[in-house]
Amino acid sequence: MNSIRGLLSKRGDLVKYIRQRQPKRGGSTAAKMSTSAATAASEPQPDQKEEAPAAALPKLTPAEYQQYNHMAEIMDRYHTHFRQTWTMIYSACEANKRPSGMSIRQFMSVAERLIQGLTMHHTIEEQHVFPVLAKKMPAFRKELELLTHHKLIHEGLERLEEYLNGCKSGETEFRMGEMKNVMDSFGGTLWEHLDAEVKQLGAENMRKYWSLKEMSRMPM
Repeated sequence: MNSIRGLLSKRGDLVKYIRQRQPKRGGSTAAKMSTSAATAASEPQPDQKEEAPAAALPKLTPAEYQQYNHMAEIMDRYHTHFRQTWTMIYSACEANKRPSGMSIRQFMSVAERLIQGLTMHHTIEEQHVFPVLAKKMPAFRKELELLTHHKLIHEGLERLEEYLNGCKSGETEFRMGEMKNVMDSFGGTLWEHLDAEVKQLGAENMRKYWSLKEMSRMPM
């Protein structure tokens, strides 16, 4: 072992040592392999220590938090309204019983208003809000999670609207169980989207991408 350490102490001796230990294969390939191994061993190796984690962002003051979080708060107010309306409609369909004092036509009108509200809400987002956020935030770019959610939700809303129109025209008999099935086809995606969007707009996430000055110019 001491003789090996002596050889390893100098770069030139290291090459000689590797060549001496290399099995003779009688070809140029073996020579090339030994030379490559010696060169690799003689070159300084990168530090193998793990990279230190990124420094934590400084704690926001209450005023800074409010400014960074204001889009999430506004969005969540809209989403809370959609959740409440959806839950009322879905619960009635699940129980196969309309809310007290509500006719079938009134019940269907509530569902139609939900369709219109979600459609308008998403249209405004796609035209005025998402293009701004997408400049720095990948989640708001086309064909990624949130816009894909929009597409799937609107396909479901169209199916629900088609069902309601058929019931209103008399072509289809209104059945709460069938309406529930239509809602089940996209309800999971809708609820996931309502939560994910607000999470993306939360203060701790927004501060990663935007300055306070930029937040003051946001379209919400």
